[in-house]
Amino acid sequence: MDIANVCAGGNSRSNALGHAAMALAGTAAMLAFHTARGFPSLADSGGDNDSVLRLVQVRDLLAGQGWFDPTQYRMGLEGGFAMHWSRLVDAPIALLVTLFGETVALIIWPSLLFAASLYLIFRAARALGGEAAILPGFILGGLSLYFVGVFRPGALDHHNVQLVLTLAAIACLIDGKRPAWAGICAAGMLAVGMEAAPYAAAACVIAAVWFLFDGESGARIARRFGAGFAAACAAVFFGTIAPQSYFAAACDAFSLPQALLGVLGGAGLAAIASAPAPQSRWIGQLMALAALGAVCGAILVAGFPQCLGDPYAGLDPRLKEFWLGSVVEAQSFVALLHDEPAKLLTVYVTPLLGLLVLAGMILRAEKRREALIVTAFLAMAFAVSIWQVRGSTFSVPLATIALAAWIGGARARAERDKTQKAQFAMVLSWIVSANLVWQLVAMPFLSEEEAAAGETASECYAHADYAAAAALPPGTIAVISNLGSSVLANTPHRVLAGPYHRNQQGNLANLDLMMAKADEAAELALKAGVDYVALCPGNPETNALVEWAPEGLVAGLAGGQAPDWLQSAATGPLLIWQVHVSDR
Repeated sequence: MDIANVCAGGNSRSNALGHAAMALAGTAAMLAFHTARGFPSLADSGGDNDSVLRLVQVRDLLAGQGWFDPTQYRMGLEGGFAMHWSRLVDAPIALLVTLFGETVALIIWPSLLFAASLYLIFRAARALGGEAAILPGFILGGLSLYFVGVFRPGALDHHNVQLVLTLAAIACLIDGKRPAWAGICAAGMLAVGMEAAPYAAAACVIAAVWFLFDGESGARIARRFGAGFAAACAAVFFGTIAPQSYFAAACDAFSLPQALLGVLGGAGLAAIASAPAPQSRWIGQLMALAALGAVCGAILVAGFPQCLGDPYAGLDPRLKEFWLGSVVEAQSFVALLHDEPAKLLTVYVTPLLGLLVLAGMILRAEKRREALIVTAFLAMAFAVSIWQVRGSTFSVPLATIALAAWIGGARARAERDKTQKAQFAMVLSWIVSANLVWQLVAMPFLSEEEAAAGETASECYAHADYAAAAALPPGTIAVISNLGSSVLANTPHRVLAGPYHRNQQGNLANLDLMMAKADEAAELALKAGVDYVALCPGNPETNALVEWAPEGLVAGLAGGQAPDWLQSAATGPLLIWQVHVSDR
């Protein structure tokens, strides 16, 4: 919890140690719960493809693949494709694997991040709502972190790292004494993945606005934040980008555009904040910041216009229809409202309540600076969740900071005023602030498919489902994209497809093969160098392919009709056929 401790200052060392002990106790309770259940997420990924593939990437790194080479050679067409993930996440996981072994590392890594996140949540809640907010922050924070699902054992996906960095940036900004660390955390968010760009932007805006409205104190904040942000962006660029790729622009990963704008923007903010204040202080500073923004904007528009549009604009229309449209975390508010309205309760209610609490604090001038900082991040996360539901991974935990302060205030009023009204208000604040409550409320209204999850046939996410496949001679498997990562992690084979937008050609080849009629599929299998075709009858993606292409290869296999060019090679939850095409 080094970052957590750095950014949660402003109180006595004994208080910090006590709060760290609370966070560790909460983490121990979480681990005890998983232990009692037998660590099911270690034996079954539950469809967490990103965590599974992250483990594969770490194994490749430990096996000697280059630091600057993020290519996943075993997925896609021959030669693979370059992943858009950062080695900065691979490195600590690889270290833990080296020191303790893979199984222990899969438990330690997300647990450390859970502890850091919990610590930062109730420290921020304390800054917002005083001592009375610590217990609510501890309880609500722990529950929210558990239920967003990115801290369970085996969770190696980078969203948990981004959430820790976001919470650390909030803590550093609220504290006000470590703005350079806030800048470093903001740069770290970008380095880990572009999904966190909105939160890095929120941190930058806060530093700039602080500079405009808080005199010399604001200038100090902006100066140090900008310097930290610029230095960290430069360090990440030279530390994670190969020299031959310095001038390659990637919009979905940290590269030249992000580094250039980060260094220029951060250094520019630091320089403006360091300059002597003009006579018309506020107007002059605003004009300087506007000029800096205009320069950065001009560079972006002129040099990297491709990064201004929809990040999935270049995705093939077929993949948008048959893949992206089915990715749950990529669904919008409108899509949820149409397809699964009950889920709106679990995604949007507590963040909206948090925003209302913060609005009230701002209007009452109650811890206004702290409330504005939390509001900026929570509003950004809420807006992202309207676009894609994955934003709730941030908005739900961030909301607990404000809700804990609200409950703390209700507790204090209930202690002063022993009336039934005050007691009822306190109890009500607890109930409506817990996302778990809204999940329980939504449960009876979920779709039959959602409600029956876990009661149907195997979806082939358990490691044991791949024992038969692992025993076959290594080759290329055509399998639904949801299982591509699991095949790589549990067998020596390679696959055509995986749920990653950079693997566009491999995914298209696999989709065409799966949806083609048997004779055409044979030709496509030969063209793509496919050795095996695998089918998981219990996986929802299989059912979707049957519906989309009722005369296609997958539909035939699911109905028990295998063409002559496929010979059964393995049975079980995952059915495997070996390809025997005469022209091979």
